[in-house]
Amino acid sequence: MTASGTASRAVASAPHEADQQRSKATAFRAELTSPELSFLMEAHDGLSAKIVEEAGFKGIWASGLTMSAALGVRDSNEASWTQVLEVLEFMSDCTTIPIMVDGDTGYGNFNNMRRLVRKLCQRNIAAVCIEDKLFPKTNSFISEGQPLADIEEFCGKIKAGKDTQTDPDFSIVARIEAFVSGWGLDEALKRAEAYHAAGADGILVHSKLSTAQEVLAFMRDWDNRCPVVVVPTKYHSTPTETFREAGVSMSIWANHNLRAAIRAMRETSRRIFEEESIAGVEADIASVKDIFDLAGNRELAEAEARYAASAGRDRRAVIVAASRGSKLEHLTVDRPKCMIDVRGQPLLRRLVTACNEAGVRDIVVVRGYKKDAVALPAITTVDNDDYVETGEAASLACAAERLEGECIVSYGDILFRRFVLDTLLAVGATDQADVVLAVDALGRGKDYRTAERVVDLVSTVRPFAGDYLEEQEAVPITAAGHELAPETVSGEWIGLAWLSPHGAELVRVEIEAMHADGSLRTASLLDLIARLIDAGHSVAAAFVTGHWQDVDDAFDLAKARNLM
Repeated sequence: MTASGTASRAVASAPHEADQQRSKATAFRAELTSPELSFLMEAHDGLSAKIVEEAGFKGIWASGLTMSAALGVRDSNEASWTQVLEVLEFMSDCTTIPIMVDGDTGYGNFNNMRRLVRKLCQRNIAAVCIEDKLFPKTNSFISEGQPLADIEEFCGKIKAGKDTQTDPDFSIVARIEAFVSGWGLDEALKRAEAYHAAGADGILVHSKLSTAQEVLAFMRDWDNRCPVVVVPTKYHSTPTETFREAGVSMSIWANHNLRAAIRAMRETSRRIFEEESIAGVEADIASVKDIFDLAGNRELAEAEARYAASAGRDRRAVIVAASRGSKLEHLTVDRPKCMIDVRGQPLLRRLVTACNEAGVRDIVVVRGYKKDAVALPAITTVDNDDYVETGEAASLACAAERLEGECIVSYGDILFRRFVLDTLLAVGATDQADVVLAVDALGRGKDYRTAERVVDLVSTVRPFAGDYLEEQEAVPITAAGHELAPETVSGEWIGLAWLSPHGAELVRVEIEAMHADGSLRTASLLDLIARLIDAGHSVAAAFVTGHWQDVDDAFDLAKARNLM
C-alpha cells in the first residue's frame, strides 16, 4: 500500500484534523523544497518554541539533545519517546509554525517507526529526522567510529514511516552519519541514494569537522537530487552565503537556545547566591510580565470574560459620579454629566458596559446631583447628598463599605477603549502592587501648571520607554499631585484604578483616617492616593498611551463623541 493511498483514506475519515495537520506539514515542505535557503531554530519546550516563533523563524527544530538536557538526562534515549512526544505536544499546541523533530534512530525498528510517525501526525508535527545509527543512539559529538545502521534496515524504517503517515505532506528527513563515523564521501553518497529511493523527503548530511569541506564535497557530487539539510554546529564560522551557493535547502541552528539559557541561568544563580539579593540582576533579566505575555495570559483573561459564568463575579466596580458638570451648562440642567448622551448612550452606560465586557458585574455608582436621573439596570447606587460641598474622596467614602475584594474605581465622566481596562486588569493580575492606576504616558514631562483644568499627575521610578513589552508591567509610583515639577512627571492618571483586596482595605483605612483628621471633606481621589504613597504602600502605574477622554466641557464632549 502506498503512502499516498494510506494518507488519502485518513484525510477522508478525519477531514478537520487532517486539515489542521496539513497546514503545518505543507508549510514545512514549502520551506524544505524552496529554492531559497531556509532556517530552523532549536527549541526544547513550549516556552522556547514560542520565543523561536516570536523571533520570526518559519520553523522549529525540536532537538533530541536539548529536549533530553532540559529534562536532565543524557542524549542516549534516556528520555523515552513518549516523554519526548509529551514535550512536542506542548510545543505544537502553543505555536503556529511547523516543527521538525529530532527522532534519533526512530526509537527502534520499523514498527516503532510506524507508531512514532502516527503519533507525530496526530500532534500536528510537520516532519521527523531519523539518523542511520543503532538504538539506543549516542550523540554524534561524543565518540569516534560509531557503528552505522544496515542500509536496507534503515530504508525499511523510511518506507514504514511513509506508508504510515496520515498527512500527505508530512516529511521524513534521513540523517547520514557516514562522515561522523569516518566512512567518507562514497559511503555518504551511497546511503543518500538508497534513502532517497526509499522515500526520504530530504537528506541531512552531518559532519563534526570545524570546516564545511565534507558537506560541500557531498553537495557537489549529490547534484541536488533532493533537498539537503545541514547542521553547522561545529563549522559555525562558515559564512551562510556558502551554503546558499552550494544549493543547501535548509540550515538548522541546533542547540543555541538551550546553550544561551544555561549560561544566563548559571550567571544569574551565581550572582544571587553571592550577593544574597535579587536587586543586582533585576535589570538584566526578563520581567515577570514577559512570562505572562509568552504564556498567553491576556488571551485567557479575554476568554474568561467571554465564557466563564463566574468571570469577574468577585470583582466590583465603584464609579464616582456625584457631580453636575457645570461647565456643560444647559446639557446638565436636568441630569448629571454622567448621564449626558454620547452617540446615543449615556456616558455612564458606556462605562458600565466597558466594566461588564471585562467581566465586572457588581457595579456601584455614587450619585449626587439629580440623583433620580441616574437610573440604569444592573447597577447599585449610593448617594452623596452633600456633593456640592465635598470632593471626590468624600463621594468614594459613601461607598466605603462596598470597597471589599478586588475593585475597580473610576471617575464617572471618562470614556476609554476596551483595551485600557484590559491593560489595567492584566497589570493588577501580576500581584506587583496593591493599587494600580491607569496612567497616560503621552503627556510625560509636560508643564501642566498653565493648563486651564486640574490634571492628576504622577511620577514613577522610571518613565514609560515606549516598549510594547512594558505595557503590562506595574511601575511603582513615587509621587502624585496636581503641581509636580515637569521634569518629574511620568504621565497623567486618567481616573481609573484597580485595587487588590488588600488595596481596598488600605483605601478604607485611609478614608477613616482622613475623616478623623478633617481632610476628607474637600479631598480629591488623587489626594487620597498621594497619602497612600506617602505612607509607603504599594501604588503602581499601568501605562497607556491615549485612547481615553474625560468630559468636563462641551469641547471634551465633542472629542468623546469622536472617540466612540
